[in-house]
Amino acid sequence: MPVPAARPLRLLVITYYWPPSGGAGVQRCLKWVKHLPALGVEPTVITVDPAQAAYPVLDTSLEADVPPGVRVLRTGTREPFGAYQKLTNRPIPHGGFANEGRVSVAQRVARFVRGNVFLPDPRRGWNQFALRQVAALVAAGEQFDAVLTSSPPHSTQLIGLELKRRYGWHWLADLRDPWTDIYYTQTLMRTAVARWLDARYERQVLEAADVVITTSSDTGRLLQGKVPQLPASKFAVLPNGYDEADFQHPEAAPADTLLLTYVGTITGQYHMGPFFEEVAACAVRHPQVPLRLRFVGRVAKEIEQQLAAAGLTARTELVEFVPHDEAVVYMQRSTALLLGIPDVAHNRGILPGKVFEYLAAGRPVLCIGPAGSDAAQVLEGCQAGRSFEYEDRAAMHTYLDELVTAWQQNPTIPVPATGRSRYSRRGLTEQLVQLIRRR
Repeated sequence: MPVPAARPLRLLVITYYWPPSGGAGVQRCLKWVKHLPALGVEPTVITVDPAQAAYPVLDTSLEADVPPGVRVLRTGTREPFGAYQKLTNRPIPHGGFANEGRVSVAQRVARFVRGNVFLPDPRRGWNQFALRQVAALVAAGEQFDAVLTSSPPHSTQLIGLELKRRYGWHWLADLRDPWTDIYYTQTLMRTAVARWLDARYERQVLEAADVVITTSSDTGRLLQGKVPQLPASKFAVLPNGYDEADFQHPEAAPADTLLLTYVGTITGQYHMGPFFEEVAACAVRHPQVPLRLRFVGRVAKEIEQQLAAAGLTARTELVEFVPHDEAVVYMQRSTALLLGIPDVAHNRGILPGKVFEYLAAGRPVLCIGPAGSDAAQVLEGCQAGRSFEYEDRAAMHTYLDELVTAWQQNPTIPVPATGRSRYSRRGLTEQLVQLIRRR
């Protein structure tokens, strides 16, 4: 008699950001869900109705990565962003408020309200709708082997907290960024009461979750330090990674331009001024080399001002946000790729998803950030580039000259593929499955 095949594990994935939302944050859950069915896990996704969601950017190209057989349930929401837009006459703010420029009185009032009234964040109004959807599934007789909640917004973790209390499901809390220590909290003008309440939410989630997943080792240590008595085995690191399918069609680096490209949002907190000045000085030393900068994504006014102060405006191309598939082409059509880490507290653990896509693009990476950061260790481990401290002008000077020499010898500067396969989305999803099975 044949042995019946083991049924797939049933995973409930709760994430606010899902296609057609754009940006880096949406891709983490999306890529997991893309690979889970082939690994014996049946995901059901609960997310927000895009017609009601407060998405800063849209990227419909990501919808192609949603497997046809995956059930995606979209719910209503109730959020204050409509009132914010009316009050400030500004679009929905990005992470770090990169698109807000000079802050008006109305924006300061809005930030105070956001930081002290809407805790942990303004998207908490979605929670009741998501919980109602889960309750309907359970009432219909459905059960799940595990639930995964991914944040930001960190209010999503409170959904997981409530589901743990109601049903006792195996709960994986995925925190893509720090919570109370995320770098822009200082702009929210929080009172002592608000800080206490937000920290209490954070602690409750860390204590109740069966597994806490972070994108970097340093962020894991930061969160574990909040509740030192928790076992280290509760914490797991799964970086963002890259999807091989996104890089199936190689593009050539430019032969007539030494082009440094930055992809993604960049704010004034990235402390890029000294590097820009060294790029300008390099251009003066090598007038025969067509040295250019390109930024693809949201660029804060402070960065534009720093570029102008360094005399680089004429050498810089600014490209508005583009769909992810186009962003990959921009990465590949570059001589080298520029990465910045914000100059803020706890920044050693900031490990942007673009790091791994930069690796897959096969171009040298220049990282401006703190010494010994997780990002720097990834680049060093893969022999994919160099990291420089914000004010280390001498090292920047030397490396830029080396880059010019290498480009003159071969405009496509070769980068070894050492170790980057460990960051494939498929391999990282296999690690996630192990955490789902853990009891």
